[in-house]
Amino acid sequence: MYAQQKVIVIDPGHGGKDPGAIGINQLQEKNVVLDIAGEILKLNKTIFENRFDIYLTRYKDTLISLKDRTKLGKALDADVFISLHCNHANNSNVKGVEAYVHNSNSRFTVEAIELGLTVLNESTKNLGFKKRGLKIADFQVLRESNPYYPAILFELGFMSNTDEASYFLKYKNIKAMAVCIYMGLNNYLKISL
Repeated sequence: MYAQQKVIVIDPGHGGKDPGAIGINQLQEKNVVLDIAGEILKLNKTIFENRFDIYLTRYKDTLISLKDRTKLGKALDADVFISLHCNHANNSNVKGVEAYVHNSNSRFTVEAIELGLTVLNESTKNLGFKKRGLKIADFQVLRESNPYYPAILFELGFMSNTDEASYFLKYKNIKAMAVCIYMGLNNYLKISL
């Protein structure tokens, strides 16, 4: 056990009747993000001996309201909130990963920016995804989280892009993305491995 264990909430977007983006290969965003979140949990438990106290907003294919997703973070007094999503564009050539932070200026805004950049850097440096950058948005999960803890929404690639949608068909790639998110989180919290 680690002293002062950090509480992390991972939010696999969508779920249940809401599939999120559907890939050109029929892969559904809700499944990709849940698989990655599950791998983050496994990594934390098996390799990193529960370094963080990690909770998911959903553990199976259920639809949780946006309000309940952020309520969990508040109830747990989270140190970090990361919402996982996959992107979609009308142009199938668009690709890459990007992170979003809320457009307000709370005491956690700078930390959210730092968190977003560390997760982005790990996934682009280690997996070769194009870095689309850190962006500002008024997404509900960010708006309701930002006053309480650093929160980002991480877009893991485009389901509308053949290469990126195909990437997530291989389970080793799901694991690789989970490792990068975990490492980004670890770097942000400045915990040495």
